[in-house]
Amino acid sequence: MATENTKPAENKMGVMPVNKLLISMSLPMVASMLVQALYNIVDSVFVAQIGENALTAVSMAFPMQTLLFATSVGVGVGLNALLSRALGQKDQKLADKSTVNALFLVAIAYLIFLFIGIFLVRPFYEIQTNDPEIIEHGVAYLQTAIVLSFGVYAQVIFERMLISTGRTKLSMTTQMIGAVINLVFDPIMIFGLFGCPAMGVRGAALATVLGQVVAATVAAIFNVKLNHEINIRLKGFRPDRMVIRQILSVGIPSMIMQAIGSVMVFGFNKILIYFSSTAVAVFGVYFKLNSMIFMPIFGLNNGMVPIVAYNYGAQNRKRMLKTIKYSIIYATAIMIIGLIIIELFPEKLLGFFNASDEMLAIGVPALRIICIHFIMAGPAIILSSVFQALAHGIYSMVISLIRQLIVLLPAAIILAIIAYPTRDVSLVWWSFVIAEIASLSTALIYYKRIYKNIISKIPEGAD
Repeated sequence: MATENTKPAENKMGVMPVNKLLISMSLPMVASMLVQALYNIVDSVFVAQIGENALTAVSMAFPMQTLLFATSVGVGVGLNALLSRALGQKDQKLADKSTVNALFLVAIAYLIFLFIGIFLVRPFYEIQTNDPEIIEHGVAYLQTAIVLSFGVYAQVIFERMLISTGRTKLSMTTQMIGAVINLVFDPIMIFGLFGCPAMGVRGAALATVLGQVVAATVAAIFNVKLNHEINIRLKGFRPDRMVIRQILSVGIPSMIMQAIGSVMVFGFNKILIYFSSTAVAVFGVYFKLNSMIFMPIFGLNNGMVPIVAYNYGAQNRKRMLKTIKYSIIYATAIMIIGLIIIELFPEKLLGFFNASDEMLAIGVPALRIICIHFIMAGPAIILSSVFQALAHGIYSMVISLIRQLIVLLPAAIILAIIAYPTRDVSLVWWSFVIAEIASLSTALIYYKRIYKNIISKIPEGAD
């Protein structure tokens, strides 16, 4: 590993041809994200075999799980931006400090969620429904996932260290190991195969946790043994306020962005429950399915952000702009493919979740309407991540607020009021399209500002 006084060799993020670099950085992440999305879907497919109430319970857990994931990814995004920028500036001391301070931050976050998992899960479900079967399924699932969430915190941070130094193949390996373990143990723990007791929805949560813990362990080993551009020194560690502030300056907006998603889902579930519990289940299924489309975009982002941040630190405008351009092109192409698949095969997709006739009646128009916003979402997500890479996470936060709270929920409420007399929930789904138009428009305005004030003033640099 590099010593504190040793300057590492030029990183590939500063010299490899941009398109080739973006593909090489992103493809492993896209592949691993697809596997992640697949095992999330398979998780729900297995749970759906228990019954629709079990599926509804897991769907209702999404806001709390999103909040947990938001804190881990928020710190990870902050670490990603700071560590990549430090490496671009050849500041080894700052790079090493960023890793241990990020570990310190997620340890604190885990302790907070440990308290939530022990004391607040049941009240969380009782606020959403009075159905005792849904509540019991939900508590068993969510309490297990939150109390044992130390695995996901460690996994995200160690994988971000690998991504920040361009080792996306190693990160992909750890994610795929975790995903495969979850896929294998899901049916074993849920249905009680090979001598394992049948644990129902609790088994689904335990299989996920097991995958996260193993993936985190492998990622930690990769960083210690193979990631030679950073040093993880825990001995004599003392929190560094300046480093923590820099991580959180990008991380907190990212946390808020994802936390907004949990508020949105909670609010949307409250709107849909007035129509039927099946509508809530459909909404949960939509999120599982759309992850197959959005996860590759997030994988693309994970490959793009360190390249933009590195070349921002290295003051190379040409490489930054090429990275942004190619990312938008690829994101838009992925979204168009997703749109076509969902528009053509909604019945078959819902069929994987043991959909009843009522679920099909609600779900088919829901999927076809909601997926219209995919085309606009691709460029908006890429631009939002560019703002994070340039340490302007507040812009990303505002875009998420517009997409998921400021426009989406009010639009959904208004459309629900209009639709409620006829009990036709289809009108409510158009709120996603309305919100995405507003978020993309805002992202373009912010990018124009960022380009004028920051990007245009950076030296052009070489390819």
